[in-house]
Amino acid sequence: MKRYVLLACVLGVFGALQAQDLSTFHAYHPEEDAAAGLQRAVKSASAAHKNVFVEIGGNWCVWCARFAELSGTDHQIDSALNTDFVVLHVNFSKENMNLPLMARLGYPQRFGFPVFVIVNDRGTVVHIQNSEYLEQGKGYNKKMILSFLDDWSPRALDPASY
Repeated sequence: MKRYVLLACVLGVFGALQAQDLSTFHAYHPEEDAAAGLQRAVKSASAAHKNVFVEIGGNWCVWCARFAELSGTDHQIDSALNTDFVVLHVNFSKENMNLPLMARLGYPQRFGFPVFVIVNDRGTVVHIQNSEYLEQGKGYNKKMILSFLDDWSPRALDPASY
């Protein structure tokens, strides 16, 4: 019996930690037209000579909230994102899975959430990143994120830079 009580307590604490992470997280908007959002992001990226960083997930996703917190508070990550990318959050939830856009992007949801898709300034998908490879413990590895962003920046994809 003590084992069951202990297990219930552990699960309750884990559930509370997840709920705490998500209590104020609202980066994703199920009602938005994600395909139109991607069109606008590509147009903006083209004008600014950037790529589009598409972050697919939902307000239900603890790892999405953790990435948002890190990228919004770490100046190096925030700078790398804003220097080289137009950032677009695409919702994937029971309210709106954005399935037509998922098909166009190569079904990135197969990797879990969040999943990051790099789209160039012409609207072509150049990379899909399983975010699990950027995780460390209960968060993300800053060095790996910065390396990932640098590897998929417009200058890294420019053959003239080789």
